[in-house]
Amino acid sequence: MNIDYVSLKWNSEGLSFLDQRKLPLEEVYVKAESIEDAWGAIHEMVVRGAPLIGFTAISGLALELLSNRINNLDDFKQKCDYLKTARPTAVNLMFEIDESFNEVKRHIESNESWEDAGLLLKTRLNNQMKKLEEDNLIMAKLAEKKLSKLYGDKKLNILTLCNTGFLACGTMGTALGAISYLNSLGRIEKVYASETRPYMQGIRLTSWELQKENINHDIIVEGATSHLMKTKKIDAVFIGADRIVGNGDTANKIGSSGLSILCDFYNVPFFVVAPISSFDLSLDNGNEINIEMRSEDEILSCRGQRLAPAGASAYNPSFDISDHSLITSIFCEKGEIHPVNKENVLRITGE
Repeated sequence: MNIDYVSLKWNSEGLSFLDQRKLPLEEVYVKAESIEDAWGAIHEMVVRGAPLIGFTAISGLALELLSNRINNLDDFKQKCDYLKTARPTAVNLMFEIDESFNEVKRHIESNESWEDAGLLLKTRLNNQMKKLEEDNLIMAKLAEKKLSKLYGDKKLNILTLCNTGFLACGTMGTALGAISYLNSLGRIEKVYASETRPYMQGIRLTSWELQKENINHDIIVEGATSHLMKTKKIDAVFIGADRIVGNGDTANKIGSSGLSILCDFYNVPFFVVAPISSFDLSLDNGNEINIEMRSEDEILSCRGQRLAPAGASAYNPSFDISDHSLITSIFCEKGEIHPVNKENVLRITGE
C-alpha cells in the first residue's frame, strides 16, 4: 500500500517525512525506520501540526509492529506510552495512539496473531488521512457558509496564525484548508500570514503553501495585527487547534489568545477550525491543559547562530489558551459550534 502526501510518504522505499524545519529553503525528506525515529520527528518538529503529529504516531507504531519485535499487549502499551511523551499538548497524538492501541488489542483478542498487526495500522493510517481530507472539506464549507452570512459575496481579507495547511495535516488543511477552499471560489482578496515566532511557521510554511496555490498574501509580524484590525484590513481570523476542552477553551500556537482578545476589541470574527480528534472532553476548561515548554534556544538562536547576549535566558511556551467566550465559532466535521460553550460543544460532538 502506497501512501503519498506532501508531508508523509510511505512506499517501496519506506516511510519518510518532509523536514519542515528546512522549508522553504530546502525540500528534504527524512527517513524513519523505527518508533524512535517517529518520536524524534515529532519532538524535534521535523513534522508539526496536530493532525500530522497523530499520523506520525500511527506510522511509528506500525513500524514497531512490522519489525516483529512486539508479541504481547503489555510491551505494545509501553511503546504507546513512550510515543505519547514526544509532545504533550497536542491531543491528536494521544487520540491516535489510544485508538491504534485499541484497534490492535481487538485484533489480537479475536485473532491471537501479531502477524498482520503492523499492516492493520498502516491501513488505519491511510484511512485516517483520507477521512481527514473529507472532514476538512466539510469544515471549509461550513466556514464559507458562515462568512457568506456575515459578508455576502464580498472578497475577504483573512488573517491566520501558525501553519494549518497540508503541511500540518498531511492532507487538506484545517484553518488554511478553509482559506484555500474560499480562494477556489474566488472569495479571497488577501491573506495575512502571521510570522509566528520563534519557529516562524507563517513566514516559512504558510507563505510557502500560499505561494504553491497562488493565493495573494502578505507576511506580517504579530505586532502588526492591532494596526491591521484598527484600519479595517481584516475581515476574519482563522486558527487551528491543538486541543479543545469541554467548555470550548482552545489551546493553539502561542499568540492565539492575544489574537482572540484583539478580535473581541475590534469586533472581528475569530474562528477555530479543527477535527473532532482535537477535542479533549476529559478536561473542563483551559486551565487544565498542560502547556508544552520549548527549548529557550529556539528564541535565543536562529539556525545555530546565537542572537541574544551571552547569559540571557528566554521563556518559551509553545501554546496559549483562547477563552471560549472570545471564539466566534468552532467548525468541526460534525457542525458549527456557536456560541461556544459547554452545552454546544457536547451537543455538536455528540458526547
